[in-house]
Amino acid sequence: MATRKLSDLKALGAARVWPSNIYTHSRLPYQSIHRTLSTTQCTAFASKRTSSSQGEHTDDNSNLASAKSSPTSSSPSTSASDIPAPADWEENPNYNIEKFSELPHSNFGVNQHMVINDEFREALRQILWQFRAPIRYAFAYGSGVFPQSKHTKATPSSITSIHSKPPPAIVDQQGGTSKMIDFIFGVSYSQHWHSLNLNQHRDHYSALGSLGSGAVTAVQERWGAGVYFNPYVTVNGTLIKYGVVNLDTLCTDLSEWTTLYLAGRLQKPVKILRDDARVRLANQVNLISALRTALLLLPPEFTEQELYGTIANISYLGDPRMVLPTEDPSKVANIVGNNLPHFRRLYAPLIDNLPNVSFNDSKCSNPDWASDPSSNIHLTQDMDPIRRGNMVRRLPKSFRSKLYFQYQKKYQIPRLEFDQMLEASRDEDGTRINRREGGGFERRIAREPAEDLRSELRSVIKSTIGWPSTSQSLKGPFTAGLSRTWRYMSEKMAKHSEGKRKAAEAAKEKKQE
Repeated sequence: MATRKLSDLKALGAARVWPSNIYTHSRLPYQSIHRTLSTTQCTAFASKRTSSSQGEHTDDNSNLASAKSSPTSSSPSTSASDIPAPADWEENPNYNIEKFSELPHSNFGVNQHMVINDEFREALRQILWQFRAPIRYAFAYGSGVFPQSKHTKATPSSITSIHSKPPPAIVDQQGGTSKMIDFIFGVSYSQHWHSLNLNQHRDHYSALGSLGSGAVTAVQERWGAGVYFNPYVTVNGTLIKYGVVNLDTLCTDLSEWTTLYLAGRLQKPVKILRDDARVRLANQVNLISALRTALLLLPPEFTEQELYGTIANISYLGDPRMVLPTEDPSKVANIVGNNLPHFRRLYAPLIDNLPNVSFNDSKCSNPDWASDPSSNIHLTQDMDPIRRGNMVRRLPKSFRSKLYFQYQKKYQIPRLEFDQMLEASRDEDGTRINRREGGGFERRIAREPAEDLRSELRSVIKSTIGWPSTSQSLKGPFTAGLSRTWRYMSEKMAKHSEGKRKAAEAAKEKKQE
């Protein structure tokens, strides 16, 4: 088993270690993540299902994160499941932590860090250093970082049409299709940050910048999802778009799903360039919540493609761009299909530690399965209403409340009785979070016919995302200016047309076969 694990790790680039964070974080070993991807664990669903009834009633996730082992551990045969993580980290998460040493264990959340080319990663980091205003947390995302189509050879004209003088690493990474690179910057004090950035990069802002940092911050935080975007700006010879968000806003969305705007982006592979302990903790909650939501939407048996596609689709369900002709209709399939190993890295450790779901496929006998982008592993989940009720109970606070109100109306529960029921099971009391186990109400929801539950969940997702995403788009002409907004919309409509054309061609070829 040890040899097989080491093969998995080598295939996935395990020899490298994570670079030190610019703040206080120690180096993170890659090995800890894919210890969970051994052949034994890949086919271990039966052993999960035969756990004690007490376990079924008390917990659906007592050990979510990766191994709590030393980076220098000399026992490669020890799996993540063999080393217990603090059982209560999710029961009582402290979102006020300031240091990485305050996380549940040293490798907590390492699954969030995607492995990309070293030179490309450094080129992205150099872009951050062009900003004097302090950036506490940053990630790059989108098709400019994680391709959504096959890599093609670069040509000088294709590169210069987008980027003015990009670093060679960006040219090599993007190949023949150069794209604007998207960033999100998490900052401590939005107005102070914009004040500094306006002094250094006034040209990044629209006319709104002339009103000062106070006006910019007001538009950022009072309209939309709390993000201020500056698109189509050139930094270090590279065309980028960057969004600025307050860390408090970011952490709240990650942990509670108030808008799912940024939480949805972080449910897909991103490249974290500057990390923050508080955000890492909140994002781990976000990831396990996305996994639970997807499981509630899926049947007893499904594939990786279906699982990751369901997760990736969460943030697009209520996005107006998916309704209007401004987005590639095959976007979700392209994201998952071209980034399957990244999705595995993000979610496989969480899958391994949930007792009600497991990889269950003979393909796992191949020691290199985890790094094979062509393999589509089958999974199985336990549909026991007790465990599914626990998953309902552990959904993010804001999102869960909306789901409860949906079912209050459906079951016609009197408001007073409903309020008393919620108060009795209240888990946010200001001092601690009680053990979150599903009660009768949650189990009743879990026993709903599959299609009815899917319909209610989709409705809540759409209502959560719909208005924040729409209003965020509506403020684009004010924050980006009319010309940049028109350019952005034109490119999105072109992607939509191209996506429809490719889909039609694929359907035609399939019909001819």
